[in-house]
Amino acid sequence: MIAPADATANPTRFRILGAISFSHFLNDTIQSLMLAIYPLFKADFHLSFGQIGLITLTYQFTASLLQPLVGSYTDKHPKPFSLAVGMGFTLCGLLTLSIAPTFPILLLAAAMVGTGSSIFHPESSRVARMASGGRHGLAQSIFQVGGNAGSATGPLLAAWVVLPHGQRSIAWFSLVALVAIVVLTGVGRWYAHQHRQPKKAVATKAAPVPPALVRRTVAVLLALIFSKFFYLASINSYLIFYLIHKFHVATETAQYHLFVFLFSVAAGTLLGGPIGDRIGRKAVIWVSILGVAPFTLALPYASLEMSAVLSAIIGFMLASAFPSMVVYAQELIPGKVGTIAGLFFGFAFGLGGVGAAVLGQLADVWGIDAVYRLCSFLPLIGLLAVFLPNLHQGRPAQARA
Repeated sequence: MIAPADATANPTRFRILGAISFSHFLNDTIQSLMLAIYPLFKADFHLSFGQIGLITLTYQFTASLLQPLVGSYTDKHPKPFSLAVGMGFTLCGLLTLSIAPTFPILLLAAAMVGTGSSIFHPESSRVARMASGGRHGLAQSIFQVGGNAGSATGPLLAAWVVLPHGQRSIAWFSLVALVAIVVLTGVGRWYAHQHRQPKKAVATKAAPVPPALVRRTVAVLLALIFSKFFYLASINSYLIFYLIHKFHVATETAQYHLFVFLFSVAAGTLLGGPIGDRIGRKAVIWVSILGVAPFTLALPYASLEMSAVLSAIIGFMLASAFPSMVVYAQELIPGKVGTIAGLFFGFAFGLGGVGAAVLGQLADVWGIDAVYRLCSFLPLIGLLAVFLPNLHQGRPAQARA
C-alpha cells in the first residue's frame, strides 16, 4: 500500500498497463495458435503422435524452463528493449513455421516461438509492477487478462485462417508479431526512462523473511499452482468431450459451455488482483484455491444446466488467485521480480501442457468421467495455504521493481 502523497508522485500508469496487456494478448494469441495447428502439421508432414509430442516438448522447454533464467538475468541486468527482442524471436518462429520443409525445421521454429514467450513473460510482469503505482494486484490482473483473452483467441484464428488455407497462411500472423514489436518498443522507451530516474530513498524497510521460511512458502505456492493449473487443464482440454460424452449434447452446445468457463476465467483474473490489493493476498489465495473445492466436488454429479453455473463459479474463483500469488511472492522476495514472474509463469505454463497430456492418458484408460471425479479433489491441496505467512502490507512502494 502507498500513502496518498506517494500515490500522487507515483501514479498508476494505465497507458503502460494497457499496452503491456494488449501485447500479452498478441503474444498468447500466437502461442495458442502454435498448439492449435498441430492437426495441420500432422497431416502435411505425416507425423506420428510421438513427433507431435516432441514439438510440444521443444516448445514447452523453451517457453517454460527458460523463463526463470531470463527473469533472474534481467533482475541483475535490466534490458528495457528485451521485450521487443523477444517478440522478434516469435516473429522469426512464425515465418519459419510458414515455410518449414522438414520436421527438424518445425522443431527449430517451435523453439524460437517458445523463446519469445520465455523472454516476454518475466519482463512484462516487471513492467506491470513498475507501472502499478503501488497497486500491484491490479497491475498484475490487467496484465494477465490480456493473456487469457489471447489464449482463447488463438484456436479460433487457427480454425478460421490456418486450417482452411494451409501452412503458408501462418505467415500472416507475423503481422500480429510486428504490431506487438511496435507496442513493446514504446514500452521499452518508458522502461528505459524509468531506469534513468534517480531512485527514491526508502524511509523504512520491513524485516526480511528468514530464508527457510521463504523456501517453504515458495514450495507451498508452487503446490497451489499445481492444483490450480492441473485442474484448469482438465477443463480447458476436455470439457467439450466430457459434456458430449455425459449429456450427448452437440459440439456447438459444448463449445458454448467452454466459452462461459473461459469468460469467467478472464473475469476472475481481472478482479482477483484488485481484491487482493484491498483485502490481502493470502485471503484471496485461500478463498480462491480451497474455497472452490465444494464446487469442483459437485461438478461431476451436476446436471447440464448446473454444470454451466458451476464451471463459471470455478473459473472465476480459480483464476482470481494467480495475480495475488505472483504479487505475494514478489513481496516475499523483494528485488526478484523477474525471477519470480519467470518461475511462476513458466511453471504454470508447463503444468498446463503436462496436465493435458497426463489427463488424456488417464482418460484413455479410465474414461473421462473418472478423470473429472479425480480432478475434483485437486483444490483440496489448497489446505496448504494455512502455511503461508502473513506479509505486512506496510512496505513502501518502490519507484522501480
